Amino acid sequence: MPNLLRIAYYIAAALKRVHWKKEKLRKYQEKRLRSVVRNAYETVPFYHELFKRRGITPNDIKRIEDLEKIPVVKKKDLKYEKVSRLVSARFDFSKLKKLRTSGSTGEPFEFYISGAEDDWRKAIYLRANISCGQRPRDRWVVLTAPHHFYDTTSIQKKVGIFSQTCISIFTKPEEQAELVSKAKPDILDGYSGSLFLLAKEVVETGSRMIRPKIIFGTADSVDSSSRRYIEEIFQAPFYDQLGCAEVDRTAWQCPEKAGYHMDADSVIIQFVDKDGKEVSDGERGEIIYTSLFNYAQPFIRYSIGDVGVPLSEDCSCNRRLPLMKIIEGRKDSFLVLPNGRLLSPMTFWTIMRYFEQANEIDRFRVIQKKLTSIEIYVKTKDTSVSNERLEKRLVQHIRKCLQVDEASLDIVVKFVKEIPMDKTGRLRSVVCELPELPNIT
Repeated sequence: MPNLLRIAYYIAAALKRVHWKKEKLRKYQEKRLRSVVRNAYETVPFYHELFKRRGITPNDIKRIEDLEKIPVVKKKDLKYEKVSRLVSARFDFSKLKKLRTSGSTGEPFEFYISGAEDDWRKAIYLRANISCGQRPRDRWVVLTAPHHFYDTTSIQKKVGIFSQTCISIFTKPEEQAELVSKAKPDILDGYSGSLFLLAKEVVETGSRMIRPKIIFGTADSVDSSSRRYIEEIFQAPFYDQLGCAEVDRTAWQCPEKAGYHMDADSVIIQFVDKDGKEVSDGERGEIIYTSLFNYAQPFIRYSIGDVGVPLSEDCSCNRRLPLMKIIEGRKDSFLVLPNGRLLSPMTFWTIMRYFEQANEIDRFRVIQKKLTSIEIYVKTKDTSVSNERLEKRLVQHIRKCLQVDEASLDIVVKFVKEIPMDKTGRLRSVVCELPELPNIT
């Protein structure tokens, strides 16, 4: 259960830190960095052994530049480890909260956080929204996955403070539009791809008025033209937000939209080249995260394969959090059902998340080459898993979620030993190879 008083304290402190001078922010970062590194070394077997192999101790990591002494850790390095080797011995495992990544790379991963860490995440998340104009009692409607329906506590709902009204991304577009319209949102929030599809539904039906004050998009990134389309249809500013499940919010657009403010007081973000060296401002690099609040299960020099560009300039909004820009999302990650309904990649990631045998799947990739069929490439964790049984249940699960029958959509499951990276070096999990995507503008 979230501690609302603690969250309120965290929010108030976080809102002050956005105006700190760079020197003060850096001292804060490095103080927290030394703390999380020592905790990881002394209480987490995985990191203790990693440091030992590299011949370093916490005394060697005092400044941000010292992080280069630590090797980059990828999701694949952690997902096969025993939980006892990843979680700090200082925490009672039974009291930790289990979370799961979205599966956007096709590599779902479970991890654990404490109650205080969960409250910190909520505060950093809300700071971005508040900075863009959201008020505590605004009507807040979110298009999201069902597991987020319980993020708002009963107390919040009762008093109406930062209380979310959640609408499932699995709901049919026309029903989504009707529910959102009835809710009369001040704040329209959710997966960016789902917001784009909602805008298209509103245009195509022309029968519902949805006029929020502010729109926030996250999770599955869409390109700038799609963001402008969402703004045009709903006649409200769209603010893009970045993050990953493991460290939550990491960067966000303010009203000036000069770039993305990095949550540098919550996570150190480095941009590195192929040799692991930090790139110069304005150069493209792989994003490396070091969480400054994850003590239960640390994430130090952690990469999920995202790419971004650090910026040296300051934002005219007078917030001093450093800026970055992103590599835009891809339109060819939308899938198309035979009836013309579009599916954002987040929809399919969520479908796989709710599959009852998801823990048996190591990686997956969904490819659509024909309008009437999709192919799902699956690499299982255990070779003893019955492929025939897994295939049958997976196909049934997908059909139920998408509400399609065998006659309208052919679902082909192919079991493979490995799923290679794509040409960009990412492990994209949802790819549409149709020669032309209908009505994508």
